[in-house]
Amino acid sequence: MSALLKRPDIVASIAASFEVHPAVTLSGPRQCGKTTLARSIAARERGTTFFDLEKAMDRHRLDQPEQTLEPLKGLVVIDEIQRQPALFETLRVLLDRPGAPARFLLLGSASPGLIRGVSESLAGRVGVVDMAGFTLRETGADAWPALWQRGGFPRSFLASSEAGSFIWRDDFVRSFLERDIPQFGITVPSETLRRFWTMIAHYHGQVWSGAEFARSLGTSEPAARRYLDILAGAYMVRVLPPWFENLKKRQLKAPKIYLRDTGLLHSLLGLPTRDALLGHPKLGASWEGFALEQVLAALGTRDAYFWATHGGAELDLLVMLHDRRHGFEFKHSDAPGTTKSMHVAIEDLGLEHLWVIYPGTERHRLDKKITIIPIREIRALAEQLKK
Repeated sequence: MSALLKRPDIVASIAASFEVHPAVTLSGPRQCGKTTLARSIAARERGTTFFDLEKAMDRHRLDQPEQTLEPLKGLVVIDEIQRQPALFETLRVLLDRPGAPARFLLLGSASPGLIRGVSESLAGRVGVVDMAGFTLRETGADAWPALWQRGGFPRSFLASSEAGSFIWRDDFVRSFLERDIPQFGITVPSETLRRFWTMIAHYHGQVWSGAEFARSLGTSEPAARRYLDILAGAYMVRVLPPWFENLKKRQLKAPKIYLRDTGLLHSLLGLPTRDALLGHPKLGASWEGFALEQVLAALGTRDAYFWATHGGAELDLLVMLHDRRHGFEFKHSDAPGTTKSMHVAIEDLGLEHLWVIYPGTERHRLDKKITIIPIREIRALAEQLKK
């Protein structure tokens, strides 16, 4: 596999955001490739200035930020900006200058400080682009088995062996808990958060129950919810909200939880190989989370939900596109069939269509409003639905 994979969607999103804003924040988990991408963008620009706030010299250069940044022109990249929160106030002043000569690309690992700095100091002045690991668009659709098993973090996906990939992910989990979390100003003990993170892995694809997590951890429900918010804010966990409306049916109103990267999911579950995954009870849930992330990445939407009733009907993913409702089910099966639940979801939610994503190779229609789609065709489907 190539050590450098192009990431055209994110580059296009950054360029589009710069058309509207003088600054863009590129936010995502550590090690997802933000710095590499920013350096590739900077290499194509003339007169770029790059600050890496993990380096003591660059932090020292910005001890007097207004004096350092005010005369700069062209593209200015500031990496790990959350390490110097005072910069947000300085940037607000600089971005308000008429005819500002510089554009700022701000890179940050998701953290309360980054979110607070952008929302409080730079609201209306900065565009926000989220970045995660590799997607099928970037790896190539035929690489989906490796992307599912290893996850999308570049060093995990591009590792020279399965063993090397698993070791990297195990080290990442330890480093994230022991190094990154304290840097975010969060004081939860690393062992407590690791236990919680592992519990999330075992509940991957299930409905959140704060009471159950609190009992298992020996803590309160608000504390358990705080741990969930920490991992969600750091892009480690997706909290998928429920959709409910007046259907004269009792509907679930708690969110579902997923680990966003299936490579980390498999690491926390102790599944170093594909064979181990295929024999594990969480196989179906792992597939669901992987396919869900690929669909959301391809569609580029945040207007996404799951739906379920107390009577047993459910829908893995509901998205709104052009005021139309599309449903998705994710089945790790050679030949998925229709179910009563699918028909109930189509009828009750008024779905335009229901798409079943599976690991096979052929696309075919099961019913007037139900079509099976191979995972490798997600990109083409997304382009079709976005028109």
